[in-house]
Amino acid sequence: MEDQKKYFDNYFTKQLSFPSNQVDATIAFFEKRGFSPQSAASVSAILLKQAKLDNIKIFELLDTLGSVESPVLSKVVLEVINANGQRTSELGVKTDTIINTTESRNIIV
Repeated sequence: MEDQKKYFDNYFTKQLSFPSNQVDATIAFFEKRGFSPQSAASVSAILLKQAKLDNIKIFELLDTLGSVESPVLSKVVLEVINANGQRTSELGVKTDTIINTTESRNIIV
């Protein structure tokens, strides 16, 4: 019964495999940038899958992401996760809106 359930749960999904050095390097990349081990593993799995489907070398992708600042990296990861996630929900980022209640004027003396 368990084998049948596993078979039909994965019927429409394609099995992908990755070399261990790519997996380790991708996880280490995100852990080095402040991601928790769990988050780094999850994001790495999504990026490895997407890179393979798009026929992009993961090390080239990591080199490109390595030059990106931390807030931008988080937004890039957010977009990739939203693109690969279920359509019932999306992740977002809260931004604080700064409202200037005083008027700025140029006074010429």
